[in-house]
Amino acid sequence: MKRLGIIDWGIGGISIYKLIKQKLGPIPISYLSDTGVTPYGKMTRGEIATRLDNVIDDLKGRGVTHVVIGCNAASTVIPFLADHGIPVEGVIESAVKTSLKAKPTRLGLIGGRRTVLSGVYRRSFAKHGVVLHQRVAQPLSGLIESGDIASPTLQAEARRILSPLRGCSHILLACTHYPAITPVLASFVPPTTKFIDPAASLVTLVAKWRIECQGVDEIMTTGDAGLMKRSAQLAFGVELVRPLKVRI
Repeated sequence: MKRLGIIDWGIGGISIYKLIKQKLGPIPISYLSDTGVTPYGKMTRGEIATRLDNVIDDLKGRGVTHVVIGCNAASTVIPFLADHGIPVEGVIESAVKTSLKAKPTRLGLIGGRRTVLSGVYRRSFAKHGVVLHQRVAQPLSGLIESGDIASPTLQAEARRILSPLRGCSHILLACTHYPAITPVLASFVPPTTKFIDPAASLVTLVAKWRIECQGVDEIMTTGDAGLMKRSAQLAFGVELVRPLKVRI
């Protein structure tokens, strides 16, 4: 029986999980929030690759047959992962395709430090003749991870980060946490600015895997299960059923 695995350092991938449930129905999903280790964005490329290899092996042992890495920083190292014998898809290719389809006249991007500094998006868009205007968006993901989606601190940081991008026609959300605060982000740019969330394109890819069976979801974290449950509810309105703390 097929089973989809979703990996993220935190709850950002819950935005993907939520959309998959809405669009594809009760397919069996194993979600792992890896907050028990150093944030992926603070690891070296080799450290992230090693960690992901271990996590994917663990999920395979739990019956996972297809994997989505719902983290931009982690997705930058997919070319350096071992061959696990199952499909492993990140978010970057879907994000680039979705952005190009939008035909931006001036494209901005906000993302984590590793995502931006890796240059993976800049190089990908340059192949299509698109100049990318990027901003490192720390500490937005950390605030959202804690369940904060509207505090004065978060709003001040959003204003600072977005200020240089006010002239962009489109802004790519290069972190799966950010859709949780799109209304806040929209308040600091002109009303004509459109935000690009690549999750829908990723769901289309998952649909092609034809995971058409039904099954019980498995929600796991290497960190604090209670905090994960609370933050997922506050950020994405998703009630996680009995998240389990695991060791990997």
